[in-house]
Amino acid sequence: MNDANRMSRPDAALLGSLLAIGLIIGGWVLGAQIKATRLGDRYVSVRGLAERTVQADLAIWPIDFKEAGNDLPTLYSKAEADKKIILRFLSQQGIQPSEIGVGIVGVTDNEANRFGGSRPALYRYIVEQEITVQTSRVDQVAIAAQKTIDLVQQGIVLTSNSDGGGIAYKFNGLNSIKPDMITEATRNARAAAERFAEDAGSSVGTIRQASQGVFSILAANSGVPADSDDGGGFGSNADGSLMKTVRVVTDVEYYLGK
Repeated sequence: MNDANRMSRPDAALLGSLLAIGLIIGGWVLGAQIKATRLGDRYVSVRGLAERTVQADLAIWPIDFKEAGNDLPTLYSKAEADKKIILRFLSQQGIQPSEIGVGIVGVTDNEANRFGGSRPALYRYIVEQEITVQTSRVDQVAIAAQKTIDLVQQGIVLTSNSDGGGIAYKFNGLNSIKPDMITEATRNARAAAERFAEDAGSSVGTIRQASQGVFSILAANSGVPADSDDGGGFGSNADGSLMKTVRVVTDVEYYLGK
């Protein structure tokens, strides 16, 4: 054996050590990958719910009134008198002028709209107008709406939605409570995962995946199931309720340990 092909004992020992270290590192990496793969198969999906009961902070109250007759100038005069009565009523209920908007007068000519041989309407003209109250003093509006019978007793013809049933109560403070509600929902989700893990003889690890969910504003005591994340709660006459239930449901997946 010549000198070029001859390897000294120290060199052979060094090469052996490097090969051994390489095998150890390779085995550790492979073991870590297998562990991660197995860990990825062990997770639990849970939901966390958070709710708040809040009061609306904005009221929008449209008051529609109309008069019908055959003499248009007389109807205009009557509509103007009706408007003054309604404005005086609102003032008596503590509604401020800056919270009141007066719409334009609308006129329907039933004779002009009659077609063919249809029978003529009892009255030719209908004069309509809308007065809208918009205020953050929702309690004031709720009380005033209960007294619209006073207007009826004075001869004001209100439409069916002007007696308080047409008030829209809005809640605009969602952003101020969102962070705390998300934290609470996530905390509740982890508590549910921990109960599951305890029953399964496991432990809860880090979050695998999470979805915040959609915030819903519902009518208070609307009867929506606690585990529902349906944002359709707006259909339960949320705007008609002074008190609201704000809810969010989070979907979270947690890794499970041994």
